Amino acid sequence: MRSFDLSPLYRATVGFDRMADLMDSVMSKDVSQTSYPPYNIEKTAENAYRITIAVAGFAADELTVEMRDGALIVSGRKSEEAGQKTYLHRGIATRAFERRFGLADHVRVTGASNEDGMLHIDLVHEVPEALKPRRIEIANTGAGRVARDMRDVIDNAQ
Repeated sequence: MRSFDLSPLYRATVGFDRMADLMDSVMSKDVSQTSYPPYNIEKTAENAYRITIAVAGFAADELTVEMRDGALIVSGRKSEEAGQKTYLHRGIATRAFERRFGLADHVRVTGASNEDGMLHIDLVHEVPEALKPRRIEIANTGAGRVARDMRDVIDNAQ
């Protein structure tokens, strides 16, 4: 596995601690991490996204979606069945799970729905007005006016 030294990033930038920590945690994650349940992440508009997770066999009240510490945490815990069933073959996994997704700043969940065994989580990236680019008007200073007034005096003297 490759290791990266992020110390130059810390020396040359201010305020990017979270990004460096995120890169460090991604690089140190175990590759053999479980892939259950499968999921898709799609971009639905310029600033909108949808995470779709296959949750076959889970009812809406057995699923939890929450935002905590800059992460979206989706978990599922199957409730105990009243009567134990005897399966000849059990191919539908309904084991408990927890799936975490790191979220960028200003990303929020706008809704979640469970339909046809798929959990859809809609997200939107909203940049606050204070962070949007804005044009700064340049004020006309006195030096420019003095030069213009001097030209007017010279023109009138001739």
